Amino acid sequence: MTVTLDEIRENFSFLDDWEDRYRYVIELGKMLAPLDESERTDANKVRGCTSQVWLAIHMGQGADPVLEFDGDSDAHIVKGLVAVLHATYSGKRVSEVLRINPEAVFEELNLKEHLTPQRSNGLRSMVERIRKEAAVAASASA
Repeated sequence: MTVTLDEIRENFSFLDDWEDRYRYVIELGKMLAPLDESERTDANKVRGCTSQVWLAIHMGQGADPVLEFDGDSDAHIVKGLVAVLHATYSGKRVSEVLRINPEAVFEELNLKEHLTPQRSNGLRSMVERIRKEAAVAASASA
């Protein structure tokens, strides 16, 4: 997937109603690279999501490694949310990952107010998983 968070922000600004934004989020999910079957493990499964969600997180080397991840879900909208998180976090150094305020990103995109409580909890679980991995990598390289 090559869509950036800035491109998502820009595209959202052109979409006035939530139904159009919802469809766009689903389209973002369709653009994600397929998750290899070998990555659909219990260790990569995200707890706290109503849907099946997998995040395969990989860290680079060095003092401030780059976090990369691939993800998938069995629910179209959740897969789209994985794509938004991918644009937000993947390819960033762990120090930057830990500085990103996910609440501000979701607020800016008006995601929180349009998601069911279950989807919001799942989104929070995905963010916690990404940030936890980044924190572990940051402490290991300190």
